[in-house]
Amino acid sequence: MRFSKLLGLAAAAAISVGAFAGVTQAQDLKFFTIGTGGTAYTYYPVGGVIANAISKPPGSRECGEGGSCGVDGLIASAVSSRGSVDNVNAILSGLRNSGFAQSDVAYWAYTGTGTMEGKEPAKDLRTIAALFEEHIHLVTTADSGINSVADLKGKRVSLDEPGSGTYVDAKLILEANGLSTDDVTAEALKGGAASEALRNGKIDAFFVVAGYPTGSLVELASAAKIKLVPIDGDGAKALTDKYGFFASSDIPAGTYEGVEATTTVAVGAQWYTSAKEDEELIYNITKALWNEESRKLLDVGHAKGKTITPATALTGVGVPLHAGAERFYKEAGLLK
Repeated sequence: MRFSKLLGLAAAAAISVGAFAGVTQAQDLKFFTIGTGGTAYTYYPVGGVIANAISKPPGSRECGEGGSCGVDGLIASAVSSRGSVDNVNAILSGLRNSGFAQSDVAYWAYTGTGTMEGKEPAKDLRTIAALFEEHIHLVTTADSGINSVADLKGKRVSLDEPGSGTYVDAKLILEANGLSTDDVTAEALKGGAASEALRNGKIDAFFVVAGYPTGSLVELASAAKIKLVPIDGDGAKALTDKYGFFASSDIPAGTYEGVEATTTVAVGAQWYTSAKEDEELIYNITKALWNEESRKLLDVGHAKGKTITPATALTGVGVPLHAGAERFYKEAGLLK
């Protein structure tokens, strides 16, 4: 009887210790969201790779021993969203811890200028890192007869959803070429929906701002004959002269099946957070992103991953760095 009681007490003690450990472990957990974009575009898969690189749930094997080199106790997740504008708003409202956005959209939000003229400047917005270059894709069918931005007049064109960086840039590109949304029948389709509408003849063209190759266009080009419309000439010059974030750049031949090299304009994709996020946390997240072990994940996780490097981490940054990120870059010798 006494032995049974001792066993019972031992079991109760073990349960108590286990429960305490569980509570402690739960308390050590930290969740961190990354707002990305549509699942068919580049932000979402890249966000997944980065979330994996910076995560290190309790119980993970140690870095260098086949385990994670992320932040202890951190579970990061990539969240699909409507894109740049949506992500900036979500960061400022506290809905998400961080998010990707085009450098132009973020700068206008931070300064209350450009397309954000008249709105309260987003002074709490902060940069973690510049990631990769994004190209404006203007997609149409090979036999559409659309060979320039000017040819979009009177056509059915998807500009993407309001709240996306694509929508902002599509409007600017139209304006730089003497058009407005009144000159086209504007649709607000995203990803696979835009591709499907083009294939079915429901729209004549659509805009995508994404790092190439973007998944939905790879699929579209394998199923239908498409082309990319050049964004060049006087219209592109007017755009790059007025807005320093845009630069003329090419999408190489063969990026998409049957599509020739195309001159267009590009902006930078960058990772942002709020100044209110803990300095030590952002320092450790930035450090984990640029850990040599993370390099392996970036290189194989997505075609754009190889272009995400410490050497370009500060390229084109127009919004102040978060204090934690700044501390890391100074320690790494990337910032004086």
